[in-house]
Amino acid sequence: MNQNIRWLFTLCATVCFMFNGCKTINKSPQYKGADLAHACVQALTDVIVYDIINPPVASRMYAYSNIAYYEALRPMDKNLGSIISSLKGFKAVGTPDSRKETDYRLAAVVAYMKVAEALVFSKDSIRKSRELILEDFAGVEDDIRLQSVSWGEKVAATILDRASKDGYKLTRGMPKFSVLKETGIWQQTPPDYEEAVEPNWKYIQPLLMDSAAQFKPARPPAFNMHPSSQYYKEVLEVYEMSKQLTDEQKLIARFWDDNPFVSEHKGHLTYATKKTTPVGHWMGITAILSKQSKKTELEVARAYALASAAIFDGFISTWEEKYTSRTVRPVTVIREYLSSEWNPLLQTPPFPEYSSGHSVISAAAATVLSKVFGKGTAFHDSTELKYLGLERSFSSIESASDEVSMSRMYGGIHYRSAVMNGQKQGQQIGNYYNQIFLH
Repeated sequence: MNQNIRWLFTLCATVCFMFNGCKTINKSPQYKGADLAHACVQALTDVIVYDIINPPVASRMYAYSNIAYYEALRPMDKNLGSIISSLKGFKAVGTPDSRKETDYRLAAVVAYMKVAEALVFSKDSIRKSRELILEDFAGVEDDIRLQSVSWGEKVAATILDRASKDGYKLTRGMPKFSVLKETGIWQQTPPDYEEAVEPNWKYIQPLLMDSAAQFKPARPPAFNMHPSSQYYKEVLEVYEMSKQLTDEQKLIARFWDDNPFVSEHKGHLTYATKKTTPVGHWMGITAILSKQSKKTELEVARAYALASAAIFDGFISTWEEKYTSRTVRPVTVIREYLSSEWNPLLQTPPFPEYSSGHSVISAAAATVLSKVFGKGTAFHDSTELKYLGLERSFSSIESASDEVSMSRMYGGIHYRSAVMNGQKQGQQIGNYYNQIFLH
């Protein structure tokens, strides 16, 4: 039996079994409006945190899943067009059978979960979340359920076809990054001296950008430890800043850390602290902005899709730069030239310094979300409550992105050029999306 048909029958059988042999049941839905999209995104976030997925790979999971959700839901409103028709590498998804009634919300869940299940490692966890969410559709009549599942499956197949050809599988077999002892070039960093993360990510096909190098930032300052050089001044700035951080600055650094795996060392004991990725944090912000807005559930689905797509391209863009310039991290330079025992406030992520990935993807997301929800939109960010017990308020989406950039300097893991030029890089990517989709 064809794999997709088998999955369709399995899903229908599961739903039917759960809901008393497919009999229509009157039940008040738990997920009203955009709550359905929020539930799907949170389910994926939970799995990504559990599996300790690195940020670039996480961005791919969110982007494809969110695009699938929107495309399956889109026929609800003929005024909002397809996103994938303007992105690269997607086949046309077509339209659902107009002769049959479709529950597009059910179709959107099916599409989202089908794509997510294909991309994540903990597939059982996604399946369990899918089953819980599908309980909301207990009252859907048999013929409508079958038509809805069919449409969601069709959308998912289109998205996964593109994902299978985006270069991800190819990068899994490419050589690792060769670390050579070269002055000014990235070296593995303490405490664990991990291998470089995703050195071949630039070979992933972007969603909207023409190439990974379309939005290259300005060149980083050349390595030069003469006191009069720009590079030395930026190194010294990070070092001096680290010695006089205020409690507020330390809190800001930790709030935006979003390192999915931080190792803690206590004597001979090593343990890990799991947190959300930068992408997951911005998906949480998207949910918060949506809930305080008057956007329709389809507009919210579109916001998720566009923000996560811009972030996906942002990671490709900044990773292309990271492994081109291969800039050494502050901890390596400061320990060698200024203070051999120095440690940054945050654990240094295992990849080159320039440009700041967090600055790039945050600016890309903020630029898109500001266009969707309006410039000057204030919000209270509670995304990190469940992970860190922290929350913060912002006067605008843009101010949150600005704080992200500064947080990387407070944390001692980036120089000023990396965060400022990274922010500009991300804004260019976000504006590119706005020109195509939100003009």
